[in-house]
Amino acid sequence: MRSLLLLLPLCALLGPLGCGGDDGTSRSDAGSDAGSDAGSDAGPPDSGPIVYDRIPEAEAEAGRAGCAYDRGAMPWETIGEPWPLGDDIPFDHIILVMQENRSFDHYFGTMDGVEGFPDGYTNPDSGGTAIAPFHEARYCIADVAHGWNASHRQYNGGANDGFVLTNEPDGARALGYFDGDDLPFYWDLYSTFAMSDHHHCSVLGPTWVNRLYFLGGSSRGNTSNRDVPEDRLEEPYNVFQLLDERGIDWRLYNSDLPTPIGLYPRYASREIGSGGRIRPVEEFWGALESGELPPVVYVEPSFAAGVEQTDEHPPANPQAGQQFVARIYEAVTSSPLWARTALIVTYDEHGGFFDHVSPPEACVPDEYEPDLDSDDEPGRFDRLGFRVPLVVVSPYSRPGYVSDRTTDLTSVLRLIEARFLLPALSARDANAWPLLDMFDFDSPAFMDAPDLAEAVIDDAKMDECRSAFGG
Repeated sequence: MRSLLLLLPLCALLGPLGCGGDDGTSRSDAGSDAGSDAGSDAGPPDSGPIVYDRIPEAEAEAGRAGCAYDRGAMPWETIGEPWPLGDDIPFDHIILVMQENRSFDHYFGTMDGVEGFPDGYTNPDSGGTAIAPFHEARYCIADVAHGWNASHRQYNGGANDGFVLTNEPDGARALGYFDGDDLPFYWDLYSTFAMSDHHHCSVLGPTWVNRLYFLGGSSRGNTSNRDVPEDRLEEPYNVFQLLDERGIDWRLYNSDLPTPIGLYPRYASREIGSGGRIRPVEEFWGALESGELPPVVYVEPSFAAGVEQTDEHPPANPQAGQQFVARIYEAVTSSPLWARTALIVTYDEHGGFFDHVSPPEACVPDEYEPDLDSDDEPGRFDRLGFRVPLVVVSPYSRPGYVSDRTTDLTSVLRLIEARFLLPALSARDANAWPLLDMFDFDSPAFMDAPDLAEAVIDDAKMDECRSAFGG
């Protein structure tokens, strides 16, 4: 086995996660150095080198499948050889874009070469009539139910047949889909670079719950769009704090309403304003152009602009969000940082739109059980949510590759941890696959990024949107 020469003691790297397990004994004797561009040394000047042996991937994969790893697990404990870690992953910048409320089948269910919805897939309406998926002619429709209860009823024990019933009247709108004529840039982007057709949101539930997993590996018992009790937020409880501890710079560029303010209000309030790391999206473009982007960057769409908002949350026109992502693609690929960058685009949850793949079992993240009322659907945090789109855009992205590995939102978190050698925030991200199969680090195919289809906005369709929903 190849050894990593690690320059920091584990206690210094883990910070508040500590050096011991529940009994206070040492988890391992390893530390790390994530590279000079990733941050400053966290250990004392006299730290000696520590050698840590990598394990074989077959052993690591078996551990992940059995949920063997827990909070604090380091990437070299859960990801085996020959997969690279740390500076052996040849990009220095990870740019993350999370859009809103669209399922995989809803956007890509008719694309060639992916697992789209099969012929004969239907959902019953309240009268028992079988409703089949149909091409949606409207670009703006009323929101579709996607809370804890609705999502569990849509799942229906794996039948995935509750999408219409949870949205009566007019529940059939949950079975509408778009295609390459509606979303030409997205279809070109996803078919050119590496995409996944088995990427899931983390929970059968709504936005905040899934975004808590995306940023923190757990919702700490939260099942709805409400605050997490402060006594459950044992530090570090989000990726920003992990990066802070390791001295790795980050930014969150927001278009109007930065989501950390809702998710982590006490922490996020310190990062907004002069000198903070939550900045207006206008600064993102200049940082890219000047080559001064931090190692980890989140770019957020607009959430409060009606049918023209760019997050794609119904009733917003999805072509507006497509155009926003296209602008990011063009700016990133023309930047001096492109050769050492990975851009990942995904969605927080399915938004109530149909998907035919039954969400698989998942590792329980921590000790917090779901906060459920007596009339809520039963469930635990032991199952993923429905599939959502995900694409990896990088010079190292595998051309035209469709990953069938089961991943969720915490897989993106684990990729950050793998690149910068950070400990897991929960058992969920500790056991997550970090998307590494979607890269070819030996033969980068996209050092010269391709031109893609234009992200058009159909003016007539947008007028229909304004007429139906204002704005």
